[in-house]
Amino acid sequence: MESFLQYAKKQFNVDKRLLIIYCSVYLIWGLGMNWFGTVMEIARFTYWWQVITCYILFMVPISLLLRDRPFHEQYAYGLVAMGFLEFGGYALQTSYAYPNNLLDQFFGGRTFALAMALFFALYFPAGNWLVGKIYDRIFPKAFENR
Repeated sequence: MESFLQYAKKQFNVDKRLLIIYCSVYLIWGLGMNWFGTVMEIARFTYWWQVITCYILFMVPISLLLRDRPFHEQYAYGLVAMGFLEFGGYALQTSYAYPNNLLDQFFGGRTFALAMALFFALYFPAGNWLVGKIYDRIFPKAFENR
């Protein structure tokens, strides 16, 4: 446990500007996905502010923990994290899946939460890649301090 805490402390010790980029990217991404899910009648959060709790307070710390890891590790750990998040969201009814939505029609109703977890697990490697590119583009000399 102590080695994990040391690892986490190292991963969370980042430039504040990097953290701002993470929060900004994930907030915009979350608002966009919630809007898309609502418009396409796939799924949505019950309350708009859940974008902040899920994308910033849950996904940003996990992304920080997983950054600099290989793609397959980020995806695998992200899948576990998103599995718990999706399960909890639908079990507690803080997320709403539209009846007979596109994913239900394509994969079947019993696979909806799994399909969502499999998709959203890609956010961790994709988000880390995107945030890294933005950060390096805006602050090219700060790369060593990342």
